[in-house]
Amino acid sequence: MSATRSPEYLASVVRELCKLAKQTEWVEFKRNNDNPKEIGEYLSALSNAAALADKAFAYLAWGVDDSTHAIVGTTVMPMSDKIGNEELESWLLRQLSPKLNFRFHEVTVEGYRVVLLEIERARRQPTQFEGSEYCRVGSYKKKLKDYPEKERELWRVFDRTPFEDGVAREHASADEVLALLDYPSYFTLLDRPLPSNKANILTALEEDRLIRKNDAGTWDVANLGAILFAKRLADFGPLGRKAVRVIAYDGPGRVATLKEHDLPKGYAAGFEGLITLINGLIPANEVIGKALRKTVPMYPELAARELVANALIHQDFFVTGAGPMIEIFSDRMEVTNPGKPLVATERFVDNPPRSRNEALASLMRRMGICEERGSGVDKVVWQTELAQLPAPLFEVPNDSTRAVLFAHRPLTKMDRADRVRACYLHACLRYVNREYLTNTSLRGRFGLDEKNSATASRLIKEAVEDGAIVPVDEGAARKLMKYTPWWAQALESEKG
Repeated sequence: MSATRSPEYLASVVRELCKLAKQTEWVEFKRNNDNPKEIGEYLSALSNAAALADKAFAYLAWGVDDSTHAIVGTTVMPMSDKIGNEELESWLLRQLSPKLNFRFHEVTVEGYRVVLLEIERARRQPTQFEGSEYCRVGSYKKKLKDYPEKERELWRVFDRTPFEDGVAREHASADEVLALLDYPSYFTLLDRPLPSNKANILTALEEDRLIRKNDAGTWDVANLGAILFAKRLADFGPLGRKAVRVIAYDGPGRVATLKEHDLPKGYAAGFEGLITLINGLIPANEVIGKALRKTVPMYPELAARELVANALIHQDFFVTGAGPMIEIFSDRMEVTNPGKPLVATERFVDNPPRSRNEALASLMRRMGICEERGSGVDKVVWQTELAQLPAPLFEVPNDSTRAVLFAHRPLTKMDRADRVRACYLHACLRYVNREYLTNTSLRGRFGLDEKNSATASRLIKEAVEDGAIVPVDEGAARKLMKYTPWWAQALESEKG
């Protein structure tokens, strides 16, 4: 659902809509027709029309004459209407596919009562109502399947419109832009001096595609600007659901919650605060040195930082109702983001990550929030090996991606899956550094003495049996055996 709008804002939107041409396909005016089925069909048609017109929202306004665009008032009450025992808004949402953000607003304009239905544009696929897709042809509502040229153009729009270029807030004044965005953080993170006047601040934000001028001479805040620098993501409607959640549990399960936090700010503006919060919630271990006792975090800070940054950057923003989540248990930390990865999890170490959000990733790299392309997961694996922790786990539950860091556990307490995963990721890390897994390197990874080479050999044997690693030369002497991850031989063959 969209954010709460002020009466002044809603009235200005109604007045601007009344000035539009009569054939504007992403706007519909009515007096009192509130047929539920017809409203649902218009939700589909107007949402798809907004995507075609590159508008953040479409509108259906009751209380405006369709032919003259004169404000005449209305008696419709969609906010309180029901279908059976179900509220109209809930019933409409249930019939839409995919789920769509929309909201009814009531406002008085020029002394008349107007009801405005604000509808989010279609994303990634046409909006359906009761299984049918609708479109607008001039001022008429039609089934999309009867207009294949519009359907083709709509799919082309979905293919070429990245999330970052979408509009999070339309028709904002210069003062509203500066009130909504934490622009000082933008200049601080880029190590640039803060301009002395408003115009230069806006120009800098526009150059990085955070905001853009619209046809009305006001400003539209792009999704990129909002998701990175919002003072409050809740001010940007659906993006409020993308706020980062941090939950700490008492024990290894989700039964008892110790603390729960939502990060209200944009990702870039709030990142250091987020990392500080996470570090404060991560359990600590006491390590006794030769002379001193010191407290160290359960997980390497760099590893946790990289996984959080990756979750923010590589999430699928078009998955509705879900955002990045960090869960801290007594024995592990799980970092989950919406969307399946574009690279297979077993190839995270050697393949540069493919991001759905290139503009976001690029800007966060420039700000030093995340590592250069392809090195983040390598560092996570390296840090866990350095601390002799169990290997991180990367998995894909449902429509999300999850990375798990585990607390220290001795080798004798690791199960076979843990041991094989550790061998595999060690082999991956060695391979990208143009080295091989050997008995010696694996002993170093697990902190085993030289006298425990037989233990390392057993670990290697398990990983080979499970197909995780393969010998470079099966005929080599046992002491000279080297191993690579299973996919490396195919890569070498292709090069050859």
